[in-house]
Amino acid sequence: MAGLRRSLFCSALTVLGLCVPGQVRSEDLETIAPYKMLRSLQFVQDSVVLGDHSAGEMQRFMLETIDKRLRHADASVFESTDNVDAALIYAMSGGNPQTLEYLVARDVDGNFDNRVTDALRKYLAGKGTLIAKSLGGLVSEYKDSKIGPYLALVAGNVTISTNPKGALKFYDWARLTAPGTIVEEAALRRSVAIAVETGDVAKATAYSNRYARRFLHSPYASQFADLFVRLVVERYEALNAEDVSAILGYMDKDRAREIYLRIARAAAVRGKNQLAGLAAERAKALSGTAEGADTLARLYGGLADVPTSDIVSAVDALASIPEKDLSPADQALRAAAEAVAREILTQPVQEGSSPRPADTAVTTVEAAATQAQPEPLQFPGGIPPTETVAEDAAPSGTTPGEIAMDPQLQDFVSSGHSKLREIDSLLQEEAQ
Repeated sequence: MAGLRRSLFCSALTVLGLCVPGQVRSEDLETIAPYKMLRSLQFVQDSVVLGDHSAGEMQRFMLETIDKRLRHADASVFESTDNVDAALIYAMSGGNPQTLEYLVARDVDGNFDNRVTDALRKYLAGKGTLIAKSLGGLVSEYKDSKIGPYLALVAGNVTISTNPKGALKFYDWARLTAPGTIVEEAALRRSVAIAVETGDVAKATAYSNRYARRFLHSPYASQFADLFVRLVVERYEALNAEDVSAILGYMDKDRAREIYLRIARAAAVRGKNQLAGLAAERAKALSGTAEGADTLARLYGGLADVPTSDIVSAVDALASIPEKDLSPADQALRAAAEAVAREILTQPVQEGSSPRPADTAVTTVEAAATQAQPEPLQFPGGIPPTETVAEDAAPSGTTPGEIAMDPQLQDFVSSGHSKLREIDSLLQEEAQ
């Protein structure tokens, strides 16, 4: 393993012309200038966010190696501004915080800027809010230096909770001064989060487009996917459909299909049936011909169809999905949808009379619900997270002949949706 690590490390150094693969020695690592070693770390970290996940092991090894080099370096090494910057960037790149403390304690010659080191030490100790104001001035002062983009990223991180718009400015500066790097990836991803949280659809769309175009293969791309699904479901009415299609167009079919399925599920849970049906159809179109590939699309499409006038067909479609193809969470969703349908199809009970089925479809619904109903709060791990459920608006555009016009039946629909929300909330609690 040690030989493999050295080989990987030398591969990174080879990019910088510092060694020949297979010939790196321990004494080489003890004499290489810290700033040169940092270049190799940056190369590896940038490779990771651009899609080379195999570089993760190399990144860990290099962080450990640079840590040892900094701790054993002679004080004269830090007379060079390049090496001082390397130590600071190392600390802001996932390095050992105690190493910065060690270097500052030994800095009798004043090679390190105490304002910067004090701010970073507080930030790394989880006290970033205490230095939010002073960091802004440091970012301006060091904006043209090597540590500038990293300081801007840190400033955005400590500002985001109190001043989201101010944090966006720091993130914009960080990504524009460090394009194609791990700094840009982090700044762009956090910018998407701020824009989604504040409801700025235009910025959220623009940032999402840039992220999908540049960092779709980053190991952190799953966080972006969560944010993008939330953006589409919460702000669909304000979004341009072409913008959404363009962002998904950067993805391969499997990735785009997964996003559409997640949108369909979240929309169905929220009662946004038009969006759920559209996303389910898009997912079906990307499913190909593999057996069972469109199972979830059929499920979420069926959920969206339950409140429509073609409820019997929707119920039959849901019942036709094999239970073995559904996760426990999705089995519960189907059971809840069938419970909603059962209440819609059952005629209201009049005083002095017994309930009777509206038609023979109820028998099918009850049988399917009985077979698929899971036990609450007994689901195994790995359940996908769900979105917060919003209140459903009463359907509009109906005619007197449609079921939704009956106030009692409308109450049944609302009650059924409430049950669906409660079940999904329980699933979310179990997943945590």
